[in-house]
Amino acid sequence: MTTTTEITIPIYGMSCQKCVAKVTDALQSVDGVVAVSVSLAEKQGRVQVVAGGPTREQLLRVVIAAGFKSVEPIDEDQPESTQSRDAAESSAPESTSTATFVIQGMTCANCAQTIEKGVVKLSGVSSATVNFAAEKLSVVYDSSQLQDNDLIAKVKDLGYRAATEDQMDLQEGNTQLSWLIFAAVMSLPIMPLMWFTPLGANTIYLIFGLSTVVQFSAGLTFYRSAWKSLKNLSTNMDVLVAIGITAAYGYSLLALFNVFGISGEVFFETSAMLITFIRFGKWLEARAKGRASQALKSLLNLQPDRALLLVDDKEVEVPASQIKVGDRVVVRPGEKIPVDGIVVEGSSAVDEALVTGESLPVEKTSGAEVTGATININGRLIVEATRVGSETVLSQIVRMVEEAQGDKAPIQRLADAVSSWFVPVVVCISLITFLVWYVFAGAGFLFAFKVAIAVLVIACPCALGLATPTAIMVGSSVGLSSGVLFKKASALENISRLQVILLDKTGTLTKGAFSVTDLLTVDGVSETELIQLAAGIESVSNHPLARAVVQYAEDRTVTYPSVDDVEEVAGYGLVCKLDGALLLAGNHRLMERESIRIAHFDTQVNKWAEGGKSVIYVARGGRMMGVLALADTLKEGAAETISRLRQLGLETVMITGDRQAAADAVAAQLGLDHVEAEVLPADKLDVVRRYQEQGRVTGMVGDGINDAPALAQADIGIAIGSGTDVAKETGDIVLVKGDIRDVERSIRLGRKTLAKIKQNLFWAFFYNIIGIPIAAGLLYPTFGIVLKPEFAGLAMAFSSVSVVTNSLLLKRYARKL
Repeated sequence: MTTTTEITIPIYGMSCQKCVAKVTDALQSVDGVVAVSVSLAEKQGRVQVVAGGPTREQLLRVVIAAGFKSVEPIDEDQPESTQSRDAAESSAPESTSTATFVIQGMTCANCAQTIEKGVVKLSGVSSATVNFAAEKLSVVYDSSQLQDNDLIAKVKDLGYRAATEDQMDLQEGNTQLSWLIFAAVMSLPIMPLMWFTPLGANTIYLIFGLSTVVQFSAGLTFYRSAWKSLKNLSTNMDVLVAIGITAAYGYSLLALFNVFGISGEVFFETSAMLITFIRFGKWLEARAKGRASQALKSLLNLQPDRALLLVDDKEVEVPASQIKVGDRVVVRPGEKIPVDGIVVEGSSAVDEALVTGESLPVEKTSGAEVTGATININGRLIVEATRVGSETVLSQIVRMVEEAQGDKAPIQRLADAVSSWFVPVVVCISLITFLVWYVFAGAGFLFAFKVAIAVLVIACPCALGLATPTAIMVGSSVGLSSGVLFKKASALENISRLQVILLDKTGTLTKGAFSVTDLLTVDGVSETELIQLAAGIESVSNHPLARAVVQYAEDRTVTYPSVDDVEEVAGYGLVCKLDGALLLAGNHRLMERESIRIAHFDTQVNKWAEGGKSVIYVARGGRMMGVLALADTLKEGAAETISRLRQLGLETVMITGDRQAAADAVAAQLGLDHVEAEVLPADKLDVVRRYQEQGRVTGMVGDGINDAPALAQADIGIAIGSGTDVAKETGDIVLVKGDIRDVERSIRLGRKTLAKIKQNLFWAFFYNIIGIPIAAGLLYPTFGIVLKPEFAGLAMAFSSVSVVTNSLLLKRYARKL
């Protein structure tokens, strides 16, 4: 079996799904790459490579060669004179911090060296490394002497612009707005100047000047993007825009100066207004995308920057990034807990809404686990760090959400397939439109020319590309805010198709908190002796039934012996030795395997089973000693959940290792459709397969660890999480709060998200199917309606915006979960 490794790389400069396809194709062409998943929304790619395959740096070079940018530095491109970061960090002071900035304004390698030399002169800077290709500055510095703003100010003094990645996202929207305002100011006067001619015949030259400024300033971005696309033998929306504005401006320029004998009407306003309208659409799209990813960004900002480190009983304020596992930190009332850890002193209520979604604070005392970024409400706590940095629950959640948002849903394959041939087909339609009107319909050249341009600019592959990922992004964010983590984008789509849902009983439908309710012994054995034997053997197990037996003995101050040679037989029970004799504790299968007669207990055991109780038989030296009955309690909301699942049209099935009678009793209380009883843990996977072989989409709900094989086999695995081990959970979906009702909520959210994706794809297809014929002049012969190119461009811009906005409407659904 080939071993693969996943490498995550940041990718900047993508503007639509065609860009995603280009990057994906470039990365897939590299030897040793097994699979590639690129996310437009998250600006990153995940690449599966074989052992000994391409390195991260090699993949980054491929991205850059494809015409895109990466914020990750490539070691071999760095100047030899630059001190390595590792060396700097090894000799750095204890308050060392590392910061990375995106640099704008560099034109050559000398610019990079200028920035490096200037920044490294600052007092407190250990090293400054600029990667010219990636436009990235990495600085190692003493945080007690400098702040990020000092470094940004220094770069500005050197004549360049620096910003953090978060600031760059904000700047992207501001940049789009600035270009929009500039383009509008320059192009809006063109329209009245066409009718009012203050300079007489020379007014046309003023119009020419204004449109030229717009064409080669605000419009330059379309040429750059189109060139990158064509250079990589691909096409995107900007290719269509570039062809359209060039055709309109170029023809008008030739006609104005009567070049090649071309003369007549000019329409400089078409290209200028087209650029302005598309800039307007890009600004709206940048704003909408920013809102769509806001949930994830807000999560990243929740981790506190500073912490109170306890050193020799003194509180020392340090950057939270310096806390190490084993350090003790002080958390005052009202402060955020800086790391995951265990309370070693103090008690307080902690607001864990971040992790669990529960609004009620949870009481924490010595020994309790706490999660970083949760809020200490009313008491002073001393917490010993157990997980820091990328290992904290918050970081794990962020990573899982990023992966889900970067994953491709199956329905997106349709949009990808269409996007691959969309632009060439539109160009062909535009040429055909021109020929039909000019050659066959006898229309004038200008009319046919304008209609052909309108066809080019109204077509929008971006709406198709944005339809799925934006809905996935918002849907996963809504789930995150409700304590439901979708680990894959495909899970959001596939969960809506579930037909059968299998639910593990213990810990999922029931609390798993058992208590001993009844005892029955054979003649000559006292209840105390039975409890001693049962507690002695069960004390070595962590099974809920075992813990209940031990707790029962301790509550009654019954001392129990130590046992030797313990063997836990999955699905049967425990086998050990006590004073040389074989001691058994387990179910009827274990007794039958060891040839222990239990028939004389059948009448009473069957009654217990009918009441939904579990049974533990105890035998010693080949002789039956007695039997204990234990009862579990149903989880709050379990019956309500089953009822709602059935209302959604799902068949509900409970899987349990209990005897049929006990399982049937629980099923009757819950209203389940079917029961799979006496199922060994290893056989749960076979049960899932059996339902799948019937051609039914099957989901499995379990604890995420004991049920790992079944969760992995199911079409959708739903893990009941504890909120502190989300990264360890198996399955596609993790219910962080551990609330069984979230199973039904996640299915409803999946169905709503899929509905949004289908709506987006419908409107994207509908827009192009209707818009292109109208732009081609289909309505002109009958109704005299023709779409001017600039308004076709405006319609194109709004198609992308409408798709993103429709996805954002999913946020309103959060209130209904």
